[in-house]
Amino acid sequence: MSTRDRTLRLATRGSDLALTQARMVKDRLQTRRLSVELVEVNTTGDEIRDELIHRLGTTGAFVRSLDEQVLAGELDGSVHSMKDMPTEQPEELVIAGVPERAPAGDVLVTPDGKSLEELPEGAVVGTSSLRRGAQLQAERPDLTIEGLRGNVDTRIEKLLAPSIQRERDRRVEADREGSSEDTPDESFERSPEEWFESLTEHEQAALEREVETEYDAICLAEAGLARSGLLSAVNFQRLPPYSFVPAAAQGAIAVTALDGETAELIHSRLNHPPTRVEITTERTILAELGGGCVAPVGIHASVQGDVVATTVRVLSRDGSEEVRDSRDLPVASHADAAAEFAHDLAERGAADLIEQARREEPDEPKRE
Repeated sequence: MSTRDRTLRLATRGSDLALTQARMVKDRLQTRRLSVELVEVNTTGDEIRDELIHRLGTTGAFVRSLDEQVLAGELDGSVHSMKDMPTEQPEELVIAGVPERAPAGDVLVTPDGKSLEELPEGAVVGTSSLRRGAQLQAERPDLTIEGLRGNVDTRIEKLLAPSIQRERDRRVEADREGSSEDTPDESFERSPEEWFESLTEHEQAALEREVETEYDAICLAEAGLARSGLLSAVNFQRLPPYSFVPAAAQGAIAVTALDGETAELIHSRLNHPPTRVEITTERTILAELGGGCVAPVGIHASVQGDVVATTVRVLSRDGSEEVRDSRDLPVASHADAAAEFAHDLAERGAADLIEQARREEPDEPKRE
């Protein structure tokens, strides 16, 4: 049976966002007359077999546990958030397809719609991304950056929990006082029960969430928020990608496969050439700089006619120092030009900032 006549089995992580992205890939391929089955893979690093660990590498092992299934010949491909992928890959594994990516930038989400400029002095902003934290502090040194982990839904609930819990307590107390006087409370038009029923699913979940840190705002990728269906449900400010420079390949999805017929088939049905040029440019610069997840490195490329407008920002962890530049690279030789751009940045101090960040690396690497 030829590759075109059989069902492609693609690995995906089991989180809501990962499944949403995998279904987007599946739908795209199926509209091009390919049968696709998604297979959830537990991304526990301990499950990677010893004989394959040297081919996968330790960096990104939890993401690359999906690719272990492909290398072993058990599945045809894997679906990834591309920014999570290490720049080094086993030689026989290729990025087979890259669909058109979503907006690459970050957003600032607040309970009440405040912008970054409107946040009070000393405001607490949640993110576990070194890059986001450094760029926020470069703009607002007074901000307090606190860790924020979990999937997109969890992060939103952690942000909303304190304010919505206070609102519930106010309504319950007002209702109790009104009932004790045998007169209806007129400060709220709805009863606590009616108010609860009017809340969104995530607001209701936030009522039950234990609050450890009260955030004034959180910062995360617009693409993840949009793909989780939450963009219209929260107050957010888009942070411009030319000043708040996103992570390399942020907003992009990649399908990996073994080099060969299957990879060629996926490429022919899925690949979006401008996105491919952009993420190749970004990942080439990241690989040359060697920042990985230990340093605050932002890289954004955008195809504009026959050039790739590219901005790179490398910062110290506290945002007090940085090397930053923009350059138009030729599309025709974007990979070579990106490597040269990275080399120039390294010589201008980017390498020193990355080495400094590496010396300050915590026990657990930060995630975007």
